[in-house]
Amino acid sequence: MDPLFPALTAPRGEALRFGDRSLSYAELAANAAALATRLDGAGRVAVWATPSLETAVGVVAALLAGVPAVPLNPKSGDSELAHILGDSAPSLVLTEPGAELPPALADLTRHEVEVRHEVEVRHEVEVRTDAGEPAPAPLPAEPAPETPALIVYTSGTTGPPKGVVLPRRAIISTLDALADAWQWTGDDVVVHGLPLFHVHGLILGILGPLRRGGSVRHLGRFSTEGVTRELGSGATMLFGVPTMHHRIAEALPGDPELAKALAGARLLVSGSAALPVHDHERITGATGRHVIERYGMTETLMNTSVRADGEPRAGTVGVPLPGVELRLTGETGEELAADDPEAVGEIQVRGPHLFTEYLNRPDATAQAFAEGGWFRTGDMAVRDPDGYVRIVGRKATDLIKSGGYKIGAGEIENALLEYEGVREAAVTGEPDPDLGERIVAWIVPENADALPTAEQLAAHVAARLAPHKRPRVVRYLDALPRNDMGKIMKRALPQA
Repeated sequence: MDPLFPALTAPRGEALRFGDRSLSYAELAANAAALATRLDGAGRVAVWATPSLETAVGVVAALLAGVPAVPLNPKSGDSELAHILGDSAPSLVLTEPGAELPPALADLTRHEVEVRHEVEVRHEVEVRTDAGEPAPAPLPAEPAPETPALIVYTSGTTGPPKGVVLPRRAIISTLDALADAWQWTGDDVVVHGLPLFHVHGLILGILGPLRRGGSVRHLGRFSTEGVTRELGSGATMLFGVPTMHHRIAEALPGDPELAKALAGARLLVSGSAALPVHDHERITGATGRHVIERYGMTETLMNTSVRADGEPRAGTVGVPLPGVELRLTGETGEELAADDPEAVGEIQVRGPHLFTEYLNRPDATAQAFAEGGWFRTGDMAVRDPDGYVRIVGRKATDLIKSGGYKIGAGEIENALLEYEGVREAAVTGEPDPDLGERIVAWIVPENADALPTAEQLAAHVAARLAPHKRPRVVRYLDALPRNDMGKIMKRALPQA
């Protein structure tokens, strides 16, 4: 397998930019190679994953050294951090200079990542190219493909967070599959404002551009002004979560410069949760550009995507990526027919993009896989005859069995969001003596003084989808509980 970062051995132009700070490929190679020598033999290293150059350099250095990196969410509480540190047992933590660390990290050796720029780097490089530029920094030998690269912890919605061990093989496989699907090259410049402690922001948003030999401009904190500035000055791809794209859709009617910048982008990508069809339509209507969605998990990295050269079908996550096998299974594990668009089943996948194990959890690892090496995602979906996948929700929280029907919450949520006066919507099921489960809609209204009634919403969904999919109960909230990625936390909804 080829090196994870081939561009570091043939530096070209800017690699990373965070605000007004940047690193060229030559600078990144020199900084990461120098730090990698210090990390050799370190076991595992934690990374205090602030949105900074230092986080990116620290992770790249650990990858070069073949040392597993454990990204830490700076917003995590002490109990969660204590669990992650106790489980992963890192030998030290990499931070940006001056970062304030919580008490949970007090006993862990700290190493501040010092980023040096071109003038300082030149003094350490003895060999010059014919043009007089510094030659690429010597890099460590490429570790074996199965070497653990990252240990990323799950959100812990059903128990303590589990450490997902991602080998180099999985990262390379998923990034190369996305390069094929998105026609992603070294000429692309990615802009995003995603956190760097999870797959979307770190692997896709930082390691992806570096593997291609392109560059990334991190916004630090997401803003539509930042999107306008970066896409208007050469960036070609925008990565975001639905909350970010929703803010873009809300801003577009009064912001012609934002619309112009988005219209000039090569690719707009949304992930980590479903983007409502209404936001798809508003962005396309204002810019002429389609937002494409992809689907992945911490354990699987990327499974499917709408292709850059394919049909931009709103409400779907596209087709399986190269190298990914995907099937839908029924309640007893039987494989569902691939040509039945009404068959709701659990997505199971296998391929080189999968994780190795849950750290220290052989029981959980064994339970996650079905016979034949198929990973049970817990996500429910239907599949169009041409292979496009439509996710309808999580098996545990979004599959509602009502009146003999299996109903996915996602399509009802999309229908509710199309109704005027609905700002946010979530759908769950609750026990019903007649139906088994009844559909409950949780609504955040646009205007608290003009609530859409339960009867109006039920009629709208019945006409849009089918009568058996209408909500039987409507509850109103000021806001839906969401995590850092904008996903609705349905288990945190108030109990009736």
